[in-house]
Amino acid sequence: MIDVQGITKRYGATVAVNNVSFKVEEGEILGFLGPNGAGKSTTLKILTCYIVADSGQVSIVGHDVLEDSFAVRQKIGYLPESTAVYSDMGVLDYLKFICRGRQIPANQVSGAIDRVVQQVEIERMLKKNVGHLSKGYRQRVGLAQALIHDPPILILDEPTSGLDPHQIIEMRDLLRRLGRTKVILFSSHILQEISAICSRLIIISDGVLVADGKPQELQAEVAGQQVFRTSIAGPEEQVTAKIRELDGVESVDVTGHRGDFHDLLVRAKKDSQVGEGVHKVVTDSSWRLSLLQPEMAGLEDVYLKLTQRKTAAV
Repeated sequence: MIDVQGITKRYGATVAVNNVSFKVEEGEILGFLGPNGAGKSTTLKILTCYIVADSGQVSIVGHDVLEDSFAVRQKIGYLPESTAVYSDMGVLDYLKFICRGRQIPANQVSGAIDRVVQQVEIERMLKKNVGHLSKGYRQRVGLAQALIHDPPILILDEPTSGLDPHQIIEMRDLLRRLGRTKVILFSSHILQEISAICSRLIIISDGVLVADGKPQELQAEVAGQQVFRTSIAGPEEQVTAKIRELDGVESVDVTGHRGDFHDLLVRAKKDSQVGEGVHKVVTDSSWRLSLLQPEMAGLEDVYLKLTQRKTAAV
């Protein structure tokens, strides 16, 4: 459905996207994850024909984005990060306007509008001006315009940006339903969104693709690192300093406080004896230990390790 081969995009001396390649097949919901400025939006704009890559090739349902961009636009629905809606138009008038822009035949306009209105659940908003809608409903209207021509592929740039928790949950449910019949590629820098919706994820950092796979596959890759949660009562600076000095420890983060106890997340090399080392440090220092347990690597660990790996390599 989507085939990206070696795309690169520069803005002056800045390389926004650097030799990125990936494929998206039918039935996938692909999360495009990375820090702000990593190159996510630039990549999506190349896929949707808004900008042209300096090198590389992109094919959407067999159509090249350079040679047949009109056919590509027919196959995709695009929701940019800044929702493309006109605030001075009524919702119904706006959807009719989009139908004209999409060249939907006049005898099919009513059916197309009815379909997307039901899909994104904006029946009660049709008589309101777009500018009077909440952020969540403006996002829904933006999604409606992306769906109006019933494309097989949806490309969404930060679709939950600026939404409150209730609206985020509603958008997640909506994307899951749409994912039953459409390929969805959406970008986010929020780990919770990726884990809640996606069947596969790509991680991009500094314009370079650093990971591509199912969440559980990437978690298995990071399993080469030990992760411990521990809670120690003692002077915080001394506790963290001594734990960091242990052989094999790669990082120590304070995650909370409970009375005299400091909750720590400790990451270490796979074969190091961190558990024994923590216990010895606590005993030798006459501190108190209330928790010391290994933890499975989660998506946060995947994300941090892979993006840190890329940064270190640069």
